[in-house]
Amino acid sequence: MSTLLKTYGPMILKALLETGWMLLISGAAALIVGLPLGTLIYLNRGRKTIKQRVLLTILNGYVNIVRSFPFILFIVAMIPLTRWVVGTSFGTLAGSFPLAFIGVALYARLCEQALLEVPQGINKSATAMGATSLQHIRYFLYPEARSGLVLGLTSTLISLISYSTIMGVIGGGGIGDFAMKYGYQLYQYDVMYLTIVLMIVLVQLIQWGGSYIARIIDYR
Repeated sequence: MSTLLKTYGPMILKALLETGWMLLISGAAALIVGLPLGTLIYLNRGRKTIKQRVLLTILNGYVNIVRSFPFILFIVAMIPLTRWVVGTSFGTLAGSFPLAFIGVALYARLCEQALLEVPQGINKSATAMGATSLQHIRYFLYPEARSGLVLGLTSTLISLISYSTIMGVIGGGGIGDFAMKYGYQLYQYDVMYLTIVLMIVLVQLIQWGGSYIARIIDYR
């Protein structure tokens, strides 16, 4: 173990930092875009107007298509757009771009599910008090669903770690790419198993942190 760390330590650290950057960028996109997207889907469920139905169809369509798309094909299909937006189709930043789309879709659906668990009595209370749509969301929905929203973001980040292992296809790097290049492809299975252990530890830390935050903010 000590020999492995001495030989591959700097490269493993670099790979972990690349994974961290991809998680930071895609996780931020999931939170900033996925939360309002999931809220819009929730608010327009069961609405009757044509405008609301069209909006719900478009939003649901985006979430369903991105979540069901084979990720490696999604990366390849996104290369022209990635090159146009980022300026290159290689590297950690380029890898974070398609990953952000996945994060947004995953978290939007989990946000919708968390909001659906809010008791109908909360919604009726907001209506009875004459709350506007923004007040309803800010003071009633989000406070009541905050624990579920945190757990949803935690699950999204863990899923993004799994997706990030494929980023070697476009030279995105990361710990998964390191495991494939220096472990599996070179038949150094001890290196591969070491990186797998590191990924398991990373997932456990994220899960523990998310569960802890969700527990302390849940006052129900």
